[in-house]
Amino acid sequence: MQKQGQVFRYALFLLAPLIAAYIIWFTVLDEQNPAVKNTLAVAVLMALWWVTEVVPLAVTSLLPVVLFPVLGIMDGKAVSATYFNHVIFLFIGGFLVALAIQKWNLHRRIALYILRVVGSSPARILLGFMIATAFLSMWISNTATVMLMVPILISIITRLERSNGKDVVRHFTIGLLLCIAYSASVGGIATLVGTPPNLSFARIFDIYFPEAPEISFATWFFYAFPITVILFAVVFLYLYFIFIRKKTGWKGLSRNEIIADYAALGRKTYEERVLLVVFISLAFLWFFRADISLGSFRIPGWSQLFGHPSYLNDGTVAIFVAVILFVIPSKQEPGKFLMNWKVAEDIPWEIILLFGGGFALASGFKESGLSAWFGEQLVWLREIHPFFLIMAISLLVTFLTELTSNTATVETFLPILAGLAVSTEVNPLLFMLPATVSGSLAFMLPVATPPNAIIFGTRRLTVIEMAKAGFALNLIGIIVVTLATYYFGTWIFDITDGVFPEWGRISR
Repeated sequence: MQKQGQVFRYALFLLAPLIAAYIIWFTVLDEQNPAVKNTLAVAVLMALWWVTEVVPLAVTSLLPVVLFPVLGIMDGKAVSATYFNHVIFLFIGGFLVALAIQKWNLHRRIALYILRVVGSSPARILLGFMIATAFLSMWISNTATVMLMVPILISIITRLERSNGKDVVRHFTIGLLLCIAYSASVGGIATLVGTPPNLSFARIFDIYFPEAPEISFATWFFYAFPITVILFAVVFLYLYFIFIRKKTGWKGLSRNEIIADYAALGRKTYEERVLLVVFISLAFLWFFRADISLGSFRIPGWSQLFGHPSYLNDGTVAIFVAVILFVIPSKQEPGKFLMNWKVAEDIPWEIILLFGGGFALASGFKESGLSAWFGEQLVWLREIHPFFLIMAISLLVTFLTELTSNTATVETFLPILAGLAVSTEVNPLLFMLPATVSGSLAFMLPVATPPNAIIFGTRRLTVIEMAKAGFALNLIGIIVVTLATYYFGTWIFDITDGVFPEWGRISR
């Protein structure tokens, strides 16, 4: 079966350029504007190569740098400029802070502290790991969070197996592993830096609707955090009833064991204390940078203290805090600083290039007119109520991202949805928000998202076990995202049903 899948991937990989060539030479989408079909050809080629992953995602993401100028879609300078912007620097700055937290083991102290506070019964262990993972994944990449949490989890599982036997606690072990993967995906939804699709949305929305109100860190948080809380509660109850409620008599951990693990870390080091202050300061600066308006309630942002508040963005804040880490001396390593470039080299540049490729593709969709063309073909959807369109979008993205990179999926769909929103005169946020969040609802398959792949790599659960547990959560997630967007998101983003925003008309 695996060999057949490999053959299919390579066949699709080789077929993709032929399909792209056919579109360029034998199709006509707009007789006056050949750039429309040329952009579609590049989009199809990139989408199929992203799906197959025969070449690295980052390499596929570089195709617009070559193909857009060659095919007359965009100027080479303009394409290149899309690969670095304030969203990229937001990611880089946030990741540098995350790397510093890993370097000085602050993440381990946070995780064990939460377990110590929550308790040691099976339900409390499950809850403790979920809280720790979800919280860390709000600020650290989901992949890094799971990589950090799995060793802590395995040490707990090993103790349980030693006390009760592997077969006795295997069912609970599966629940614990799944809770790590699911909590990372759910926690990442809450903040702009939590997962790459969120950052992709912020930039692509800005590309298409530059006159629209900014999607700031706080604005996204007010919309997404309630979704995270609801999904967190659903995941906990779901895993509890499947993996804990029917547990047969086996012995859990004693509270003293968790306390001993925490005590083994020793007293907080100077570096940990400073990092905790830096971490909290970064969150505060992100949250209160721009004005916060909820109805008639308004908190002025601290950026108003400067002569040009619009010049400052979340990327500015992230890089400012990251730079500080390189100039604060370390006590454990005299003559060195909290961060050094050796550690910084672990920044996932492939994700940065994937961002850039998505931004370039989105720019190409807009500049060539392909987004508008898609919107015109789908104008008949105007007759369908937005609520059902939101649900359909969430359903499509959720199950598609089970098979493809969630970032690549979201970056491919958002330009199409922007064009659809303009042609049907529906607020673009109603389509783009659920598509973005749904990119994080991949709970079924190991290939769906790195957290799933990492826990599958422990060899303690099967694909069938993961798929059976994740299918129901996928469906629940679709319902939650649909309801949250239509009923709660409309309030957060000041969306009036049936009214197309002026900033959308300006951006046509």
